[in-house]
Amino acid sequence: MRWTVSDPFEHLAKRHPCLGGGPAVSSGRVHLPVSPECNIGCRFCTRGLGSPRDGEERPGTARRLLFPEEAPAFVEHALELCPGIAVVGIAGPGDTLATDHAERTFALVHSRFPGLIKCLSTNGLRLEERLPALLAAGVSTVTVTVNGVDPETVGAIVSMVKTERGILRGSEGARVLIERQMAGIRAAARSGLVVKVNQVLVPGVNDSSVGETARAVRDAGARMFNLIPLIPQGGFADVAAPDCVALQRAREEAEASLPVFRHCRHCRADACGLLNGPDLSGELYRDIRIEETFSHG
Repeated sequence: MRWTVSDPFEHLAKRHPCLGGGPAVSSGRVHLPVSPECNIGCRFCTRGLGSPRDGEERPGTARRLLFPEEAPAFVEHALELCPGIAVVGIAGPGDTLATDHAERTFALVHSRFPGLIKCLSTNGLRLEERLPALLAAGVSTVTVTVNGVDPETVGAIVSMVKTERGILRGSEGARVLIERQMAGIRAAARSGLVVKVNQVLVPGVNDSSVGETARAVRDAGARMFNLIPLIPQGGFADVAAPDCVALQRAREEAEASLPVFRHCRHCRADACGLLNGPDLSGELYRDIRIEETFSHG
């Protein structure tokens, strides 16, 4: 697959460490943990706040929650620690679109640092709905976690989906989630955003349908696919992580449809620095002191 010179994917891949390779690896990212809530229940997910303990270098964890008004000062300090940072991302610890915190954060950061790439990760349930606000806030790339396109498969991974109709469970909730994920990806791609799709590879659950998922999200407008090996925890604590052979097989199936990203670090929601360097988030949080300006009411 060839990208044109004017293709936004090619432009972003040169600077975004989670889209490209080569020169992009020398660029860094800072994740802002501003999203406190989630609107789906993934059986592999256990969120947590506090200093990392053994085994907690993973998504869904952060030292603390930030308030949107704090974010620009944290970005400024992150750039002092790592001048190579090119991306400001929001990836949790909850879902970025379950509240308006991510939109507000990006708007504040974009007004102060317009040259940095704005990126978020989401389950996609509310992506189409919140897309206009994300575009206005300067977001240029979005990652959507799509763990399958069959309601029975997704229903085995997602225990509940919170909608305006209430809590939906099983294949009913999964069907709504999949429909909204596909609609969100299509809308984001049409608007000019670069869309990457993550899939958590759960052996015995969705590992036999990777090719089907990759084809579906490609047809919806996704430009890259990333397979994340299951971390056994939560409801899948007794499921073994996929081995290297299974992961390679799944990547080959996905590559029939989309380029596959292979450098994922299972980043925390407060990660900071280069992908191939030390995580500077501990130093970022230790050295900066900011008064809270967000109303808890």
